[in-house]
Amino acid sequence: MGIRNPQSTKNLRRALRQDMTGAERILWEKVRRKQLGVRVKRQYGLGPYIIDFYIPKANLAIEIDGKIHLKTTVKQKDINKDAYLKRNGIHLIRFRNGEVENNLDLVLSTLNRLIDLHSHNK
Repeated sequence: MGIRNPQSTKNLRRALRQDMTGAERILWEKVRRKQLGVRVKRQYGLGPYIIDFYIPKANLAIEIDGKIHLKTTVKQKDINKDAYLKRNGIHLIRFRNGEVENNLDLVLSTLNRLIDLHSHNK
């Protein structure tokens, strides 16, 4: 069984796509339909985890973190998720909600740079 989009998280991924946060919606409107020149998938399953956005061509996971990520229990889950992704050769970038909401141009330019960097290494 592969780690990508496991059946065990299918219903949760579907629900999360219907209930995105405000910051996730803002970013999705700017990255959907290959606006970055590559396909971006939202609420993508990687092993036991669900990633906010995933760019297969660059093997890049994107997480948008709200205030809940400041809680100790959530921080530990994030550490575990980050380690899992790294062990599986998946690049990860995290943005805070405020970065997406207040500095979207910088977020998009960072993503473009990472796509260029990691797509050439495939």
